[in-house]
Amino acid sequence: MPKQQFFATAALGFEPLLATELENLGAVEVKQERAGVRFSGSLEIAYKACLWSRLASRILLPLTSFEAFDPDQIYAEVLKIDWSEHLSVNNTLAVDCTLVNSKINHTRYGALRVKDAVVDQFRSRTGERPSISVERPDLRLNLHIYKDQATLSLDLSGDSLHRRGYRIDGVHAPLKENLAAAILIRAGWPEICAAGGALVDPLCGSGTLPLEAGLIATDTAPGLLRAYFGFIDWKQHDVDLWNNLVEDAQQRQVAGLERKIAPIVGFDSDSRAVKAAWQHAQNAGLDKIIHFERRTLREFSLPGGARQGLLVANPPYGERLGIASELPTFYNLLGEKMAQQCAGWKAAVITSSPQLGRSIGLRAGKINVLYNGALKCQLLQFELNDSNRWQSLEEGAGKAVKKTLSPGAEMFANRLRKNLKKLKKWATREEIDCYRLYDADLPEYAVAVDLYGDEVHLQEYRAPKEIDENKAAERLREVQDALPLVLDCTPDKIHLKVRQQQKGSGQYEKQARRGVLKEVQEGNCKFLVNLTDYLDTGLFLDHRPTRQLIQKLAEGTRFLNLFGYTGAATVHALRGGAVATTTVDMSRTYLEWAKKNIALNHFDPEEEGLVQVDCLTWLDTAAGQYDLIFLDPPTFSNSKGMDETFDVQRDHVDLLRKTVRLLAPGGTLIFSNNLRKFRMDHDSLSELEIEDISAKTIPVDFERHSRIHNCWLIKKH
Repeated sequence: MPKQQFFATAALGFEPLLATELENLGAVEVKQERAGVRFSGSLEIAYKACLWSRLASRILLPLTSFEAFDPDQIYAEVLKIDWSEHLSVNNTLAVDCTLVNSKINHTRYGALRVKDAVVDQFRSRTGERPSISVERPDLRLNLHIYKDQATLSLDLSGDSLHRRGYRIDGVHAPLKENLAAAILIRAGWPEICAAGGALVDPLCGSGTLPLEAGLIATDTAPGLLRAYFGFIDWKQHDVDLWNNLVEDAQQRQVAGLERKIAPIVGFDSDSRAVKAAWQHAQNAGLDKIIHFERRTLREFSLPGGARQGLLVANPPYGERLGIASELPTFYNLLGEKMAQQCAGWKAAVITSSPQLGRSIGLRAGKINVLYNGALKCQLLQFELNDSNRWQSLEEGAGKAVKKTLSPGAEMFANRLRKNLKKLKKWATREEIDCYRLYDADLPEYAVAVDLYGDEVHLQEYRAPKEIDENKAAERLREVQDALPLVLDCTPDKIHLKVRQQQKGSGQYEKQARRGVLKEVQEGNCKFLVNLTDYLDTGLFLDHRPTRQLIQKLAEGTRFLNLFGYTGAATVHALRGGAVATTTVDMSRTYLEWAKKNIALNHFDPEEEGLVQVDCLTWLDTAAGQYDLIFLDPPTFSNSKGMDETFDVQRDHVDLLRKTVRLLAPGGTLIFSNNLRKFRMDHDSLSELEIEDISAKTIPVDFERHSRIHNCWLIKKH
């Protein structure tokens, strides 16, 4: 069966999960993009995606791509396709259109010109034309235009795949089924279920989360109940292939329903919602697997015999309680029940309000961003154990809000607010949740404040000797007073470090031993950071544009990351399409961290080169050629793993010569360092083409201190 390219659309935040799901279905050449995943495979793989994907919205088969600066170009290009190969004159047709940064500024015009081209071709050949049907057309086309580049695709799903077929109409504001599935997969439900764990939703509404959990537990294909797909009346539809896939899915469902499954239970205070949930369970064939019951949150208790499992909840945003002021107390009650009733369990709660999430009163070990339609939400994941102590509102966030700030603290708070107003919109637009908010902007308050999602990395610069220690301590207390108020966080979310000039391995020495890694987002990449154990968190925020440049240059390259640290540059290179990567670092700890970062972004670390050795020693004997190299050495090092000391100013000429020896013809070396007084020795490196790009690689959040690092593009003459 010939291999074709397909595109699976999905909500923002689903892309990594969807990529893994498609790979498990047999897709190849899987590549994440914004709001979807591109993949290759046979028609069978596309059919499987329609039948089995719990996360995709639509499965598209691209038919043609072309430049589209005006609607007439669309018409001309669409007319080139022989539409008799896809539908007959008796079929119905619909066209969807999406535009991003397009000179064509109205979706209706784009869709209309596609429709005109198709029907005009039939009319000219047969004298008749297909009809238009918006609801359930025999053939649905999708026109997507991005920066005037158009792609016209056949919509194999026909209708959004989140519509499983079990839901009845008239239930208020339900959670989309594929969002529910994403929540469950993010929270580890497939693994918990396989280990015999139970699931409970104390706020189940019409039952979407328990129902999706039941479909996963019974190995039921989410598309099995659907009566409509976009390929059923497509002329190239393979009926036998589809029927075989459906028959196989039915057999798997029968086997799944016979398994012994731990309790899956949903509670809700609304009797109408519970009635609808039962109807949905019957429609899905899960009414003997799932139990629903009317019960308020105060009446919540675990089902009998459930010793381990997952509590999952989508608490109300105000509609069902009626009074928004009641919500913090409601969320706090949810946290209390989680802590009291579910010891040893895991929990996952989705909310659109970080402030309400903090009202739960428990520490979230992991936070993921997911979108409920256009609404940006946080999925808070909790380990419900003895170390995660529940706080009532009175002993938690309330204290921070009530604190009165001193005049100095209020001055610092005002600067924070000003910076936050400027940077928050930028960070949201760039899909960045970790950035520098403040960097000694006021000389009296010599600290750096970095945001990592809902947590704060606070670094105090060592005060000069002439500053009184008591005065410096007082100013630090004022900073710590202002941060919870401005950033709406509890003090336990603020992690304090003292930053001073480091020598040798000092910057890498442990500050604490908690070992907790937090997931953060940087555009289309995700990373794990440690906010407690080291002075540096595992992600150099000022190198963000440099990493983005690496991603831009990486397509088809062999990439080398020297002094690779936690592999962030390697992840960007892989995301940009590097065909092979090598990451060299002396630290086993950081290479293990790099493995986790690579795996987090759905690449296989076993397929990438991770070399634990002193980079300077490795360069003496390294062989091979690389098209793109990132070299970011320390300013100074006298690590015990090195034979001699390293000084970047003193040794950079020798270092660069050894490195460019590995550059393939036409290759690029990106050289970076953080020595503010560094001077490039151009005279000694006259054989190289060296371009200073430092100014271009300083991110918006570091513009206040533009000498934070130096960066050059280097090529051989």
